[in-house]
Amino acid sequence: MKVDNTQLYDYLSLNALVSREILTPLFTQAQQGGTQLSDLLLSQQVLSEKVLVEVQSKMFGFPYVDLSKIEILEQTLHIIPEQIARKASVIAFAKKGNDLSIAMTNPEDLQTLDFLRKKTNLNLDVHIATSSDIKTILHQYEKTLKAEFGDLLHDEEQGESLAEIAEDLPIVRIVDTLVKHAILQGASDIHIEPLEKSVIVRYRVDGILRQAMSLPKNTLSGIVARIKVLANLKLDEHRLPQDGRFKMETDEYKISFRVSILPVFDGEKVVMRLLDEGSQGLTLEKMGLFGGALEVIHREINKPNGMILVTGPTGSGKTTTLYTVLDILNQPEVNISTVEDPVEYRMENVNQTQVHAKIGMTFAAGLRSLLRQDPDMIMVGEIRDKETLEIAIHAAMTGHLVLSTLHTNSAAGAIPRMVDMGAEPFLIASTTNMVIGQRLVRKICDECRQEYKLTPKELQTLRGSYDMDSLLATMIRLGAVQEGQTWTELGLYKAVGCGECGNLGYKGRRGIYEVFEVEETVEKLIVENATSDALEKAARQMGMITMVEDGFFKALGGVTTVEEILRVTKE
Repeated sequence: MKVDNTQLYDYLSLNALVSREILTPLFTQAQQGGTQLSDLLLSQQVLSEKVLVEVQSKMFGFPYVDLSKIEILEQTLHIIPEQIARKASVIAFAKKGNDLSIAMTNPEDLQTLDFLRKKTNLNLDVHIATSSDIKTILHQYEKTLKAEFGDLLHDEEQGESLAEIAEDLPIVRIVDTLVKHAILQGASDIHIEPLEKSVIVRYRVDGILRQAMSLPKNTLSGIVARIKVLANLKLDEHRLPQDGRFKMETDEYKISFRVSILPVFDGEKVVMRLLDEGSQGLTLEKMGLFGGALEVIHREINKPNGMILVTGPTGSGKTTTLYTVLDILNQPEVNISTVEDPVEYRMENVNQTQVHAKIGMTFAAGLRSLLRQDPDMIMVGEIRDKETLEIAIHAAMTGHLVLSTLHTNSAAGAIPRMVDMGAEPFLIASTTNMVIGQRLVRKICDECRQEYKLTPKELQTLRGSYDMDSLLATMIRLGAVQEGQTWTELGLYKAVGCGECGNLGYKGRRGIYEVFEVEETVEKLIVENATSDALEKAARQMGMITMVEDGFFKALGGVTTVEEILRVTKE
């Protein structure tokens, strides 16, 4: 519900709910930026969502309901179909005779109210509730994975051929259910793994692989056949690996699936990567970049030529960072071409080429051909060999901006890696603009995080992994810690677990970064064949924040936990 900025300002100041010293600058910012004052109050944590909704309730005369304190009967909830409930953020929470009590985030949505009156033929008692409460109640529409499989697994496979089994109704429903639950849980991958007597289904959520289901072994051939049909793969090929893709699209989501099928000892293992094509475009800020690192990236990506590299292990979000940078650079007046293996996300106005090594279409061959296509910017999925590296350096020298990835543990480590691959140090120094090193940490759940302070014993344990005194000095410089404070006085956060995060304590992921800029001092060191430690030391003296420092800054801000930083940065 959109609240007029002036009305909200007047109400909050008249009722002394927020001091004018805090409220007035935010009101001015909202008016000048054309944004909602309510959004700024939430993002700056001046008011909680609950307090803000209670204020809106009093301003507009809609009663507020705290859904977290109400037990909703299943038959009452299902009076409003799930699709409408999700689309309009509306929940039926009580029914008495012909009166139905509903909760909405926007009780002024007259179109939805008219529709519900006609559909239910009931009198509506409209309340206002927080979006987080409604989101939590929406989970009640979802059956558990095991409950949904209750009836399916008793059906025997019918049909004489794999093609018939693949279209058999129980098998279709099993695959659809596995996929639906993966989407609902925000999984990035589905693993279907045959064992001797069963089939294990695992989902990777926020980078962690967890078992979701165990199925009878006799379902394997049908499940694999169904996925092969969806991905347009050969049904009768069981000895060789196969790769394919397919899409699923509804009103709520548009997901692209990348399928890999590999023969293993007990059958065929399937891994499906889920790519959300309907999600809002990421920004560098949303990914977790800020301050000096963000300024360096914007400065370097706007240069007309040179090489920009993103480093980190598999699954650290390198491709996402490249696509986000490409999205910023994607303007009508520039020609952007890519060579990828595989093409993960489709981008408008970007010429994307898929690598096919079997027919000679390697990264090097594709990159060489791209240079004849008059590109302004080139993205190479990964630099894997000397030939690709040499062509990329040549492209950067001849007026192109080249973006790519390397597998190294740190940003500074990319330089010796390129030297090891056979590139001349003086060419690396003159063409490399910047290297971004990154990892992904799980984001702590806002609903259940718990503050705590480090004990002397815990601090001593951390000293075994990190230079805690140097880290503290950096935190003071970044403004996260006041001068004179010690580690045992600072508030950090623990992952507890609640219904909102599936009792995991974490929900979503955020990047931790180090941005290594190749300026004059660093260029000289590269030409002198300096080690990665020497390069990193020079960059830190110029103001670079390391991944570990960035991680601790985010831990102090309540974004993640110290345990997560240890998990992704210990080598």
